[in-house]
Amino acid sequence: MCIGYTLCMPRTPTRLVLTDTDRETLVKYSRAHKAPQNVARQAYVLLGAADGVPMYRLAEEIGVSRMTAFAWRRRFEQEGIGALGEIKPGRGRKATLPAAKVEQIVEATLHTKPEGQTHWTCRTMAKAQGVSHSTVQRIWDAHNLQPHRVETFKLSNDKRFVEKLTDVVGLYLSPPDKAVVLCVDEKSQVQALDRTQPGLPMKKGRCGTMTHDYKRNGTTTLFAALNMLDGTVIGQCLPRHRHEEFLKFLRRLDREFPKSLDLHLIVDNYGTHTHPNVKAWLEKHPRFILHFTPTSSSWLNMIERWFREITQQRIRRGTFCSVPELIEAIEQYIQIHNEQAKPFTWTATVDGIMTKINKCKLIYETLH
Repeated sequence: MCIGYTLCMPRTPTRLVLTDTDRETLVKYSRAHKAPQNVARQAYVLLGAADGVPMYRLAEEIGVSRMTAFAWRRRFEQEGIGALGEIKPGRGRKATLPAAKVEQIVEATLHTKPEGQTHWTCRTMAKAQGVSHSTVQRIWDAHNLQPHRVETFKLSNDKRFVEKLTDVVGLYLSPPDKAVVLCVDEKSQVQALDRTQPGLPMKKGRCGTMTHDYKRNGTTTLFAALNMLDGTVIGQCLPRHRHEEFLKFLRRLDREFPKSLDLHLIVDNYGTHTHPNVKAWLEKHPRFILHFTPTSSSWLNMIERWFREITQQRIRRGTFCSVPELIEAIEQYIQIHNEQAKPFTWTATVDGIMTKINKCKLIYETLH
């Protein structure tokens, strides 16, 4: 109150004291695009108070009352940075959907299917439960439910699974001396596909385009061996996928490596690899030692990883007017890969793999 001729001078605002860590955190919250709006506004007010800006001005800038701005500051001074954005019990918007209804929607999502369909969508679930589809989506997000997605799996039934797993992983983790470990497999039926119409190139705001239909111009089979020591690949395209072609590829490997080195080949259980003629040839060439992966365990063969790369980077989006053109593209990719090859490093142990597989089997047996 002003008395007589005494001048009423505005009080100088007291600066909010912040530690370097608190200031850094507040700056991050105030600039983060995905931070909740309430948190970002509180961070802005607290930073302004630390710089000496009057609270009434800060409140006007973000559209809240001065009492709210002062309450944010007091709460920060009393409880620290952990209270930022926290809503006290009894405050805020009240839940409009009973907890029982939420549980009912979650249970229906997990244990039921809509009539005549394989999975729930937001709208089919909303119609069945008498709520909005946005409510269903929020509940699914909160419980990390994604009925539209499905992942594939395959548990091996190989009776010698542990034995074969130990053999292959042992080669990866502790390769033998004076020997080369090669991951060998065939990528059969590689199609030379040509599109029915020319595609449009990529430009700003638009991805490249290609027609959904195509012309088949023949197929080839890619035989490949990945050297685990340096990551290089020996590849050969042959017209068919028989034991005759596999023997031809084995002879190619025999010429590629010095005779003084043993060759340990990791292969799958395809009949081509166990044909009597193949076994007879291997007996005459004892430096070739085959190690078989368990059935339904192609993930153990590292050449499958390389097959995925060549498919994604060269074959799937390529256009080929003939099989020779496809073979030329494959050979060019192998050449470029070998010029900058890096070894694939295997780190998983047998115990770690078995722990995951046993956990998966336990879940599978529980559900069935």
